[in-house]
Amino acid sequence: MKITRLTTFIVPPRWLFLRIDTDAGISGWGEPIVEGRAHTIAAAVDELSDYLVGKDPRHIEDLWSVMYRGGFYRGGPVLMSAIAGIDQALWDIKGKHLGQPVHALLGGPVRERIRVYSWIGGDRPADTARAARDAVARGFTAVKMNATEEMQYVDTYAKVEQVLANVQAVREAVGPHVGLGLDFHGRVHKPMAKVLMRELAAYKLMFIEEPVLSEHLEALPELAAISPAPIALGERLYSRYDFKRVLAIGGVDILQPDPSHAGGITETRKIAAMAEAYDVAIALHCPLGPIALAANLQLDAVCHNAFIQEQSLGIHYNAGNDLLDYVSDRSVFAYEDGFVAIPDGPGLGIDVNEDYVAERASAGHRWRNPVWRHDDGSVAEW
Repeated sequence: MKITRLTTFIVPPRWLFLRIDTDAGISGWGEPIVEGRAHTIAAAVDELSDYLVGKDPRHIEDLWSVMYRGGFYRGGPVLMSAIAGIDQALWDIKGKHLGQPVHALLGGPVRERIRVYSWIGGDRPADTARAARDAVARGFTAVKMNATEEMQYVDTYAKVEQVLANVQAVREAVGPHVGLGLDFHGRVHKPMAKVLMRELAAYKLMFIEEPVLSEHLEALPELAAISPAPIALGERLYSRYDFKRVLAIGGVDILQPDPSHAGGITETRKIAAMAEAYDVAIALHCPLGPIALAANLQLDAVCHNAFIQEQSLGIHYNAGNDLLDYVSDRSVFAYEDGFVAIPDGPGLGIDVNEDYVAERASAGHRWRNPVWRHDDGSVAEW
């Protein structure tokens, strides 16, 4: 079997899909994307295709090594996200060729289903109590919300009090036993992270995500000593080598690699194994489309330390199209009692609606991350 072509599809709301075709008539799908840089990643996939066309798609480990090592310059969001989507599609081909789900090829499942959480409140957290109640009514047992809007290096207690009021409103709305993840989103710098984490201690948070930017990993042990809530991060790290430093420094309880950014199924499996050796949990990052979610669930099936899965159904970014629009069988991600079953069909376990992908690719998108500014006019972290 040989690879014949790689085709990318830029589709709303902000996604990039990839199809790899072979001379055996088997095609595989992946989701390579950096949110806000879809055209850049499509170009990177096109460049990597020079290493792939004419090669056997079943030699996944070797092809991964060629893509990663063959260009001399390594790592980073663009290269690793392009590799990630290609890797997902290669696993999809291999599973379809053998008539097995990817997780069967990775040693078989350790679980039949995994807990999922729902986003609430949007970029600027608002109406979070109602949204949390609605999510619980739909069966979710965990939710995640952004903690704050713009926040300066040292900011006012009015900002702190607003964070506390939002969290308290959610706790009062859903009670003490619904999991509540609070995403600082890298918007908070260390001086205010110390204040917020101390003030939030009473709310029994499921985790605090990205309390500071990943550039400031050395601050994590100090922050971990302040808060009883587990610390989670990893969506802006791209390889086992990035995560090696996190685990060596300590202070992180939950790693959140994104299999559409961190080298795909092949690399994320290795990251999860490293985390397990440090007794650190995995909660894979996935505010993306159905192909990405399917790849995540194949990994959740085989990673013992995976405990919850992010998913994008109804997320505030999904304007125009949502998670289920691009799959032929919408029941493949049926949520029940706060869990989703691991897909057990061949490959990634989903059937992509290729006609609809082509239709929506004709519309495309130019989604960009918002640019925020502080009151003084300086650029704020989004």
